[in-house]
Amino acid sequence: MLSSYDANGFYDELFGTASHPALHTEAVKDRLRQLDYDDLRRRASDAERELYNLGITFLVYSDAKAVDRILPFDVIPRIISAPEWTHLEKGVQQRIAALNMFLHDIYHDQKVLKDKIIPAELVLGNANYRPQMQGITLPFKTYIQIMGVDLVRDHDGTFRVLEDNGRVPSGVSYVVENRHMMQRAFPDLMGDIGIRSVDNYGAKLLEAMCEIAPQRPEGDNTEPQVVLLSPGAYNSAYFEHIFLAREMGVPLVEGRDLTVLDDKVYMKTTGGLRRVDSIYRRIGDDFLDPLAFNPDSLLGVPGIFEAYRKGNVALANAIGTGVADDKAVYAYVPRLIKYYLGEEAIIPNVETHICREPDALKYTLDNLDKLVVKPVGEAGGYGITIGPRASQAELDDCRAKLLDDPANYISQPMIPLSVCPTLTEEGIGPRHVDLRPFAITARNTWVLPGGLTRVALKKGTLIVNSSQGGGSKDTWVLTEGPVEEPPPPDASIDPFQSQSQSQTQSQ
Repeated sequence: MLSSYDANGFYDELFGTASHPALHTEAVKDRLRQLDYDDLRRRASDAERELYNLGITFLVYSDAKAVDRILPFDVIPRIISAPEWTHLEKGVQQRIAALNMFLHDIYHDQKVLKDKIIPAELVLGNANYRPQMQGITLPFKTYIQIMGVDLVRDHDGTFRVLEDNGRVPSGVSYVVENRHMMQRAFPDLMGDIGIRSVDNYGAKLLEAMCEIAPQRPEGDNTEPQVVLLSPGAYNSAYFEHIFLAREMGVPLVEGRDLTVLDDKVYMKTTGGLRRVDSIYRRIGDDFLDPLAFNPDSLLGVPGIFEAYRKGNVALANAIGTGVADDKAVYAYVPRLIKYYLGEEAIIPNVETHICREPDALKYTLDNLDKLVVKPVGEAGGYGITIGPRASQAELDDCRAKLLDDPANYISQPMIPLSVCPTLTEEGIGPRHVDLRPFAITARNTWVLPGGLTRVALKKGTLIVNSSQGGGSKDTWVLTEGPVEEPPPPDASIDPFQSQSQSQTQSQ
């Protein structure tokens, strides 16, 4: 199946490059070569049918014809060596540490603003900044307990951070379910490879939720009551809410299931009210408490913010974390890492131009046909303009929007994203991928080995988001193998490397 495979000049996750081959994937490549294409296709079809029967689906709000759909699953895994994962793990931990210090600072002394490390108006004027959080000190000074970091790998094999997801990052359920599906459908491909487990995510999440829970009165040794708060069955990630509640072994609740009495949160049960200590919320700030934020919200719990402010209940993630994953603030994260930790960023950013700045706006307008332009507040791949692939009418429309509201946009160069062999109707072909590792932080930070590999399934598709036709792969972090030196930063892949490039946008 792999004999005619061609990565078209892009860095390949299974093969690497001619000058820097991926030695850690040799065993998997040998097994793939022994598989029959028709058998692979049949087993892939069985796997997708099982995903649907298990209810592993998501909702696309923009598609009125589809109530729910499965996240397409590609059966050829993405493989990460042990040394490379150690590097990524340290980079993710470093980034989360700096962002949590940044959030504590802006809601307390605001030294980072006084020292002009980041423009004050970019923070205080941010739609996600919550002045109500000013002066509230959280356990371990941690605001982002659950975080997804979107990574891309460029032409020379270097990983870069594309976006941070510090509000309600989704997709971890697919990481675990993809692994279970591979174990059932492809034991012959996985056997004796040595792959790190992803099955303890629920236990790690529960442990963190208990660590941040308020202390009970002396002599009360009751375990903290943790719940997962969901907007309900019509949320696009409702399957994940069910999955995570099950994995943690905690109740799944909606706003109507909770009430606040004497600034404490209680869950309504058939046996009466039960005190709630810690809440993993999958509801955005605006809808969490109609008394503190959006008065029209019917999804939240009236009075929950006051209980939170007084330290009577823990919320993950904290209110106001959206400032830290704003696409404009993202450009300053390497400076924040240097400011708070005195270190250079382990995983570099993608170069970013903040269009609110006159020089950056001029550069973007002058190079519109070469850049990717993104609105700072959108997600799911919506609202972006991919300059090299855009029509003249689309470029003209983007230009008008930039001139009308430059502060709402950033621009980035095109990144020649890495590819991974993917099962298609025509055979095995290269498709662009990104990677979203998930991390849990309370007393310490733990990173789930691997993360969600999203794949642009359609040939030529540039956006990997599930809402726009993307799928996912199982991500294998190897437990051992040959130690590989990273390629030099500007290493050439091939003198005849394709000039076509692509770009992703976080869900």
